[in-house]
Amino acid sequence: MTMKLKVIFCFFAFMAFMGVSKSEACSRILYVGDTAVESTDSVLRIVGRSLDWKTPIPTNIYVYPRGMKKIGDNKPGAVTWTSKYGAVYAVGYDGGITEGMNEKGLVINGLFCKGTVYANKETVDRPGMSLAMFVGWLLDMNATTPEVVEVLKEQNFNVSGATFDGGTVSALHWGITDAEGRCAILEFDHGVVKVYEGEDMPAMTNDPQYPAMTAINDYWKNVGGINMLPGTVKSPDRFVRGYFFQGHVEKTNDAGLGLAITRSILANVSVPYQYSIETEPNVSSTQWRSFSNIRDRLYYFDIVTNMGMFYIDLKKCDLRKGASVLRLDTSKSQDLVGDVTSRLEKHAPFTPMY
Repeated sequence: MTMKLKVIFCFFAFMAFMGVSKSEACSRILYVGDTAVESTDSVLRIVGRSLDWKTPIPTNIYVYPRGMKKIGDNKPGAVTWTSKYGAVYAVGYDGGITEGMNEKGLVINGLFCKGTVYANKETVDRPGMSLAMFVGWLLDMNATTPEVVEVLKEQNFNVSGATFDGGTVSALHWGITDAEGRCAILEFDHGVVKVYEGEDMPAMTNDPQYPAMTAINDYWKNVGGINMLPGTVKSPDRFVRGYFFQGHVEKTNDAGLGLAITRSILANVSVPYQYSIETEPNVSSTQWRSFSNIRDRLYYFDIVTNMGMFYIDLKKCDLRKGASVLRLDTSKSQDLVGDVTSRLEKHAPFTPMY
């Protein structure tokens, strides 16, 4: 690359960086263990994500069994389905699924992405799908990332969602990961579904959209993280740090060590609790982190104001058709640590915020 092209490239990378607005932030990191093993089933994969927001977002943990009839929206003609797979969901405000993992090891995480527009004149008459149920629908009906991608590319649905937290629009994009490491990032661009696929895609944050983000990361790869890494809480900086660190840690298939490594990377891209800057009144801080151990079907939850981290073992849950919906009320979890599967309580399904 000539010096002139380098200058031009750096300029556009800088402009993209500066264009990232006040942070409605989240980060997703995929840790992959030692792949030099005979059995691919033994490879450890952990999806770690942080949820960052300016105020606490009450989030409870639900476990849903198979065979439940569900509806995507309360409007006529909405998408309907009967779940094929049981799953664990993180449900914000007891009204909308933020992320989850199903019994086949499919993980989907929703992160903010400013500028997202879900609908256009061609999609408005398609069957309705609320953001409150969108992740649940994909987890309920698909076992792998390619299956999800096929559904998305058909786009026989129209996504919409209620506002929350005083009128905030849920502008999101999603990271999708399955048990074999097949990944996709889903973004809506003025109603057009855009899906970026890959193997073991390691990092995801917020703005800008994925192609521009990878261009910024490519610039920093040329700089070399050993020499310098960007250090702010802005989305591209968190992406670059997460990408670099996940590529320079030990690759192990030991679940405990892998979890510790993933936690440390995610801590490095988190935003300090109660962090604030006068010139950025809407800056976010990390409220909670989750870790989905895909191989072992363990879903960890780490609320930053709690003393410890706890987890649900999906293999121990009754996911048979007709089994009860279970919930863990995280407002009562301050002293919980370790395996809390037995602390799940029978509960009515959450009421979607259509």
